[in-house]
Amino acid sequence: MTAATLSPTRKAVLQRRIRIVVGITITWNVIEAAVALTAGKIASSAALIGFGLDSIVEVLSAAAVAWQFTSPFPEKRERIALRVIAVSFFALAAYVTVEALLSLFGLREPEHSTVGIVLAALSLAVMPFLSWFERRTGRELGSASAVADSKQTLICSYLSAALLVGLVLNSWLGWAWADSVAALVIAGFAVREGIEAWRGDACRAVPASVLTGERSAEAHYDDACCAGEAAGAETAASR
Repeated sequence: MTAATLSPTRKAVLQRRIRIVVGITITWNVIEAAVALTAGKIASSAALIGFGLDSIVEVLSAAAVAWQFTSPFPEKRERIALRVIAVSFFALAAYVTVEALLSLFGLREPEHSTVGIVLAALSLAVMPFLSWFERRTGRELGSASAVADSKQTLICSYLSAALLVGLVLNSWLGWAWADSVAALVIAGFAVREGIEAWRGDACRAVPASVLTGERSAEAHYDDACCAGEAAGAETAASR
């Protein structure tokens, strides 16, 4: 079933599901950000601080999607939501890179953080499910911003793994550089996803406006990275 064939009832159900998962994501990340930033400050951990900032970016991302879906015509707010997500990613990458370099050059020495290790493990358990649920719902609804937000949530899972490895190596083996490497991994992911959100790559879940013929696939896929998928979208729109 595509967005073009969704009944009004089904569409309303999907939109409600997105609002629910966005609310859960925001709540989780507010708590996660507070814990990570506090623990990162105490331990002078660039990776933990970066992880906390990523949680703030996730809140902004989820809030942008929540704002979008308060409109009766959410597709009209999609591009703005994607831009907010992209800029948030870039800001995160810039800050975390500086923090990681300061640690690598010995200006800061990260310490052991049990709280950070537990937080990373919990996030690694929770985030994949939230991402899967929102991505599945967003694809069925044809919402690029919901899919982009789900990818941002999935990144949190990858970053949780990187953070966990970095903190464990620093705690068990005394490899302080592992914390900085984990932070740079976080920054790298943020840059990549920021570029994709800015270009609209996340809209591989074709928006309803394309599927219903309200706009052409060429207009939606005007970025070079999405050009190859335009033909597929036109085919879907013509069915």
